[in-house]
Amino acid sequence: MAHPKHRTSKQRRNKRRTHIKATPATLASCSNCGATAKYHTVCPECGYYRGKLAIEKEVTA
Repeated sequence: MAHPKHRTSKQRRNKRRTHIKATPATLASCSNCGATAKYHTVCPECGYYRGKLAIEKEVTA
């Protein structure tokens, strides 16, 4: 294991981390209802995931 002789300064540490940027979640359209939903998640509008019913949604009148 590495054993540092000197402490890494805040500036040097932060310069190393500058290329990491947070990106917004990728959105896709639902194949069942066409609503916008995040990738790899159940559609919040209809409850379908990959063409199959995953969550039973209540019908509001």
